[in-house]
Amino acid sequence: MLKLLFSFLFFLPLIVIAQQNITVVKGRIIDGTTGQPLSDISVSLNDSHYGIRTDKKGNFYLTADGTFNVVTFSYLGYQTITKIIKPGQVNELLISLYSSQTQLKEVSITSRKNKRYRNKGNPAVELIQQVIDHKEQNRMESADYLQYDQYERLGLSLFNLPPILTNSRLFSKYKFMLDTTSIIDGKIQTSLPGYLSEKLTQHFYRKKPEKSIQVLQAEKGINIVKFVDTVGVDIYLNRLYGNTIDIYDNNIFIVTNQFLSPIANHAPDFYKFFITDTVQTVNGKLVELSFTPRNKGDLLFEGKLLVTMDGNYAVKACELNVNKEININFMRSLKIRLNFEPYPGGRYELVKSNVQANFGLLRNKSIGVFGERTVIYSDYKFNSPLPEVFYRGKSLQTAADHLQADTSYWNHHRTDTLTRQEAGSYARISRLEQMQSFKTATWIAGAIVNDFADIGPVQVGPIGSLISYNTQEGARFQLGGRTTPKFNPSFYLDGYAGYGTADRQFKYDLSTIFALNKTAPYRFPNDYFKLSYLYDVDIPGQSFALNNAQAGLSSFQSGVTDYWLYDRIFSVSYIKDFENHFSYNLSFRNWNQRPAGTLVFRLNDEPHTIVPDLTTNQITLGLRYAPHEQIIQGSKDRTTIYSKYPIINLQVTQGFASYHYTTITASLNKRFYLSQLGFADFTLLGNLLTGKVPFPLLNISPANQSIAYDPDAYNKMYYLEFVSDHYMGINFTQSFNGFFLNKIPLIEHLKWREYLSFKVLYGGLRNENNPLYTTNLYQFPASANGANGTYALGNTPYVEAGAGIGNIFKLLRVDLIKRFNYLDHPGISPYSIKLSFNFDL
Repeated sequence: MLKLLFSFLFFLPLIVIAQQNITVVKGRIIDGTTGQPLSDISVSLNDSHYGIRTDKKGNFYLTADGTFNVVTFSYLGYQTITKIIKPGQVNELLISLYSSQTQLKEVSITSRKNKRYRNKGNPAVELIQQVIDHKEQNRMESADYLQYDQYERLGLSLFNLPPILTNSRLFSKYKFMLDTTSIIDGKIQTSLPGYLSEKLTQHFYRKKPEKSIQVLQAEKGINIVKFVDTVGVDIYLNRLYGNTIDIYDNNIFIVTNQFLSPIANHAPDFYKFFITDTVQTVNGKLVELSFTPRNKGDLLFEGKLLVTMDGNYAVKACELNVNKEININFMRSLKIRLNFEPYPGGRYELVKSNVQANFGLLRNKSIGVFGERTVIYSDYKFNSPLPEVFYRGKSLQTAADHLQADTSYWNHHRTDTLTRQEAGSYARISRLEQMQSFKTATWIAGAIVNDFADIGPVQVGPIGSLISYNTQEGARFQLGGRTTPKFNPSFYLDGYAGYGTADRQFKYDLSTIFALNKTAPYRFPNDYFKLSYLYDVDIPGQSFALNNAQAGLSSFQSGVTDYWLYDRIFSVSYIKDFENHFSYNLSFRNWNQRPAGTLVFRLNDEPHTIVPDLTTNQITLGLRYAPHEQIIQGSKDRTTIYSKYPIINLQVTQGFASYHYTTITASLNKRFYLSQLGFADFTLLGNLLTGKVPFPLLNISPANQSIAYDPDAYNKMYYLEFVSDHYMGINFTQSFNGFFLNKIPLIEHLKWREYLSFKVLYGGLRNENNPLYTTNLYQFPASANGANGTYALGNTPYVEAGAGIGNIFKLLRVDLIKRFNYLDHPGISPYSIKLSFNFDL
């Protein structure tokens, strides 16, 4: 028995290895003509989802669980070959690939370098025009009914980590996180995985009436920086790496920009096309089309297309890259590969999409961020309608148990196999999260990023508001905090206390929140009651934090800023969000305003009576609708990710007690994407106030006297300069993304970007609210002692416009603003320079 037991233990490892049936294929691929190594060659095991690409030296190493006997090597422009291998063993191969030799007989290619490229008479342009003309019949949505399954994987990792870090004593305990076998841009790199997300989704489409439904069946993921909103990061990264890449669209949205598709309707005006090869397959002849931008700085691709020659002119495969001169910051490389397979009826449907992008502060040497998004499309069903009631459901649906899928479920339903490195990321990060040193580092990073520091069930902050300065308070010191769901998921406390060294007054804000859906008030969706009491300083008609993103610049002001208020506000509110991003809020507010600085509330009666303060009661109903909105949820507020969909706001306020009035305010915000001309942000706003009120309750136009550019304010208007009881306004900003500057010699390499802005405000003030015509109103502040004074917005609209250059040093934007009218007001200059810092791709 002892001998048998010993023999079993001795041979157990060999038995286990034999049972694993691991097939290994490794080796090198070279060009059969030149002998040079070939990078990015696809190596795949037949009838499986195992695959890899060669590195810059042509090397590959592919391992798979199972018995496989055929391996395929393929790449656009080269003949695809297959090799028989020994299953369950290590196979070492040296592969020579040869260019496809079959050329179109009617095409002649010359190498005359001085010959000018022309569209006219160019067979490549004639062919791409055929592809353009057949787009509608080849795109997925041409079917009346369509169903398919989608598997999506998105991974993010750091690489080019400096040896001084990885070899340091501090990092020694984290070395298990390093992956030394990652292939990035065709080169084996050492990387640090930080994010991995997987999703399984079912898609349903009906053409008439058009309806798309997505059902999320399962998802799982890991995030090394969990103090950041994981859902919001996932949304942003999917947009960054191409949420939906449709080669048949005129524009492809990726890396937060619109790229013109090489088969867009007007693609021949921006691209150069060349027929570079033909390929004969079992499904017919394919033509390889190469393309390159006419101007390398524009948001265009370069790469190759494989086009069918069966009369449908469908895309069989494509590779999209970008050149190093493109006007995108921090991007070192971008590679997109799309593969299509034939279906009945001559259609080619997308079966795989792969996007790889490499970002870094410097071109090559600094730490980089490498991301890869892979999407597998399967189980296509055409013209198989479901019951009518199904299409009445929500466009975005989630299975109740989508987070409960276990390992066996994923192994069975995952339609693309994880690499060994990706599969190991789950275990690595799970181990990392248990380490106390990592928890401490995460706490510090979370406090810096979120502006709040976690102390058990309480958060202290905002940290950025601990110390500040303004002319009324002098140096201001503030300390605040709030409870978290750890304290109570339904009951929240929030507030701060501050003190100014110049006015020697304490300020405070205390809030109590009861969440009906057990969700923190700074998370979506909201459904809560809020009771608050505030006493603090403010500027009339402004939010005191003029532009939080430019707080440093906002400390520098032009002209005198000495109109101040001390607000004392008691409010009760109810806020409700719906899943379709319609929301409303209903609130009661008791508002007391006490003037300070040079601001005085003075009646226009004979003795010019001084009014110490103004108190009013208000009931407000606010409505907001943002269809298809996607958000990143921060620690204090939400950030809407820009899209083509509008955002509509409507607010109605009824004042009573001391003054009876009604205010209706509405706005519509929309971004228009204009392909190669960038994008335009458009805002339409309006307001109507009925009733008789003193000027602190009128519409006070938002102004900006800081040197920081504020897109939501009038940048050449002084504080409290204009009041009105009705107005309409248009704000328009055009960002050209460098479309013109990219074409100017000597400065094209700087990658600057152009901006134009235009703002118009048209309105007026009825006599009943003008102290020059009606008694028992407050006098407008007069221009004296350096103050600019207050005026009624007249029949002439206020107009300002600007021209700016951005992306200076990849960060700075400078705008020249011109004011066109009301130049007779004291202290007005028609021009000013505004600055802003924008960290953008």
